[in-house]
Amino acid sequence: MGFGSYDESEQRQPDADVDEDEETAVTVHENDYEGEMSVETGGSTDDLLGQLQDIKESKEE
Repeated sequence: MGFGSYDESEQRQPDADVDEDEETAVTVHENDYEGEMSVETGGSTDDLLGQLQDIKESKEE
């Protein structure tokens, strides 16, 4: 097979049974989260940027 070739049998859709699809359907909202989230960084923006700069400098060495 050359570049871009494929087996046409891989592209065929199997006959789907409607009842089977309903049983295996994915519920996308099954695990929705309806709470609150907060993040405390413990440092100012300047402190965090300084730490980032230190990390970048240590990787250059």
